[in-house]
Amino acid sequence: MAELIDESQDIEVTDRDAEWSRFLRTRYKKALATLSREYPFSCSLTIDYKEIESSGKTGIRLADELLLNPGKVIADIQASIRNHHLIKTKDEKEQNKINIRFINLPRKLLIRNIRSDDIGKFISLEGIIRKTTEVRPRIVQAVFRCAAGHLTYKIQGYGKFIDPDECATDGCNFKKLEIVNKRSTFVDSQKLRVQESQEGLRGGEQPQTIDVDVTDDLTGLLAPGDRVTINGIPRSVQKINQSGKSTLFDIYVECNSIEIGEKEFEEVEIDESDEEAIIKLSKDPLIYKKIINSIAPSIYGNEEPKEAIAYQVFGGILKEMPDGTNLRGDIHVLLIGDPGIAKSQLLRYVVKLSPRGIYASGHSSTSAGLTATAVKDEFGDGRWTLEAGALVLADMGVAAIDEMDKMHKDDRSALHEAMEQQSVSVAKAGITATLRARCALLGAANPKMGRFDEYVPIPEQINMPPSLLSRFDLIFVMTDKPNLILDHAIAEHIIRSHSIGEVIEQHKRSPITGVDDDYIEQQLRPVMPEIDPSLFRKYVAYAKRNCFPLISEDAKIVLIEYYMKLRSFSSSANPVPVTARQLEALVRLAEASARIRLSSTIERSDAERVVNIVEKCLRQIAYDSKTGTIDMDRAITGYSKGKRALVHDIKNTIKELYDIEEKARIEEVIKVVAKLGYLHEDISHQIDLLKEAGEIVEPRKGSIRLI
Repeated sequence: MAELIDESQDIEVTDRDAEWSRFLRTRYKKALATLSREYPFSCSLTIDYKEIESSGKTGIRLADELLLNPGKVIADIQASIRNHHLIKTKDEKEQNKINIRFINLPRKLLIRNIRSDDIGKFISLEGIIRKTTEVRPRIVQAVFRCAAGHLTYKIQGYGKFIDPDECATDGCNFKKLEIVNKRSTFVDSQKLRVQESQEGLRGGEQPQTIDVDVTDDLTGLLAPGDRVTINGIPRSVQKINQSGKSTLFDIYVECNSIEIGEKEFEEVEIDESDEEAIIKLSKDPLIYKKIINSIAPSIYGNEEPKEAIAYQVFGGILKEMPDGTNLRGDIHVLLIGDPGIAKSQLLRYVVKLSPRGIYASGHSSTSAGLTATAVKDEFGDGRWTLEAGALVLADMGVAAIDEMDKMHKDDRSALHEAMEQQSVSVAKAGITATLRARCALLGAANPKMGRFDEYVPIPEQINMPPSLLSRFDLIFVMTDKPNLILDHAIAEHIIRSHSIGEVIEQHKRSPITGVDDDYIEQQLRPVMPEIDPSLFRKYVAYAKRNCFPLISEDAKIVLIEYYMKLRSFSSSANPVPVTARQLEALVRLAEASARIRLSSTIERSDAERVVNIVEKCLRQIAYDSKTGTIDMDRAITGYSKGKRALVHDIKNTIKELYDIEEKARIEEVIKVVAKLGYLHEDISHQIDLLKEAGEIVEPRKGSIRLI
């Protein structure tokens, strides 16, 4: 009876052998020929799961077997290649080294949903690479030699190294064996930590991670921040704690293949009905108004910041030039304003709305947490590993950073490269790497003194360096000024929001007569977005994936005319009113405006719309009331041309008086500088500021000198 069973098993193996041979000869003849030619430099055969499934009844059976028992199927394919000589190599033994890789698996599993039933089966995971180790050789078959010269072979698994108890040769009792490295088999190995994408998470959930073991030609392909699909087999490894072996096991994934996400926002699924709704919405003449009203509708007013945020979410176009340089497409926006004006609420809403959004608070964030860092921990077995921060994980999305003024000075400087070059460089502990951080940055900051003073330049009121301020395309000042009509409207809006919220909560617990779903929907209308958030996310993803508008001649004329108008404010008194950065910002905003309509052309109306918003923004932050012109120096450095000239004249006067009398009396300095056309109050105020800044000192009361 036992012999009959063995025969049936042989028949089954032979059939599988022939089936795989037939499939490979039919569908992968060219790939096998290429592999024969390029071996050993290329040693992987990549098979598409859909190809197996579409090859008749036999294919469906083979595909099902692959998902349930991948280890056996890979061994069957390798045996088929060897037995039928499908790949011609110098040594037939080497054919065992050929890797069989599978792509396009049917069902993608969330990292948090991996269970004990999935161990040993073939699964597919989507996520972001959070950490990577260096590529190192790992032993897979160790060869040991005893004192008598006998060789003992031991297969090594993942994790702990296994020593043989004694020599495997009959009659040899030597227990002390030494490893023979030259005869042992090694494979390139690397560990990855994959974090699930933020997109599929419910609010407040912590993204989970899993470790992935990659070997051979899959090593060294990925960097932190890359979005990937990992196809592999979950394996379990027993935990060892202080008291010995634990009953709990850790899960890791033995990687079979990696698919690197090239297309933008693949994780946002858009079906045909969604596409129809998106195209219909894009043709709506009120599309701009609807999109602005769909951004944080519970916050009353603030149309201009909301419009800027709408442009930021859609974004401009990243251009890769033939010489290798990249032109940034992302729009950076900064909101400065009084406390309690709902800046943080706007930021959090945008993160929920954007298909890829990450929120961080500057008060509790370090430069390493925002950009990237090299860390030494158990994951890399005590070696240094590279870990991605918030801006790298927000690649191709929006990073919202609250409380930017509370960030430490050294941490803030890490943002410079990420904002302009769209990359993050790390050079630490022998690791030198550049990671991509192609994200739009939405920042929020409070004035130093708690409330905004419209008569003092922005840089004097905000604890941020000029170099960082200059990288923002739009800076909005959100002030809280009393206004009877507006205050009444805001009060009504807030009370209405709270009252309907109270009705909903009470209705859940004890139904109220006359309150039904229609009533609640009608009452909620003023605080509900005009476009459903899920459709909005799909709309943004669709626009970013499919819409790449070209600038029309009319739009070019409008943008150039406005830029030339701003430049024409220059004079000997104010030489550089705006820089080319402002023109680039105009182009990016115009591209985003066209994307909102899903238009293939940037029209004159787009250019006029963005000129209008940039003009309002510059009037708020860069208008010099004394000269009646736009002065970017005032916005970026806090020193207008006139103020810089005053400081220069004060310093020169102090120096001249000091050279004559070895002291400069404050009254004398004010009298001399006033003759140059400055007001006494301005001179006195500026001398006080210079003393505070430590540029001049008062050794004796009434006398000053330069440091």
